[in-house]
Amino acid sequence: MTLQWTEDLATGERIIDNHHKNIFKVANELQTAINEGKGEDAVGKIIQFLEYYVVEHFRAEEDFMTKYKYFHGYAVHKADHAQFIKDFAAFKNEFKTKGASSSLALEIQYWLFNWLTIHIRREDKKLGAFMLAKQKYTG
Repeated sequence: MTLQWTEDLATGERIIDNHHKNIFKVANELQTAINEGKGEDAVGKIIQFLEYYVVEHFRAEEDFMTKYKYFHGYAVHKADHAQFIKDFAAFKNEFKTKGASSSLALEIQYWLFNWLTIHIRREDKKLGAFMLAKQKYTG
């Protein structure tokens, strides 16, 4: 399962879209490693990447929500981020306690691809549309 970035996933905000593209790139590198039988080797890399990068990405999105006064969607959007962090912590804990495994690589890959596509389409696209409308309105 390869996750392809397509323009229908674009939010219209360059910073957010570039973050998403980078997350897709790393997620696809995990998929490639799994396909090559090297998923175990890639688990540590994806965990390290997600630990830093996604936190920065969420901070950027939440800063945009504050800047553009996206109050009506903020709670749900932030709750999605909190759930991601909680789920990710469980994967990280499994990695720390049990080590890398092919099954862990597959679980992370499946979870990440599903979360990304659902979250982007459900929450990030709304945020992007709101910011673009606000920019047009305020000039």
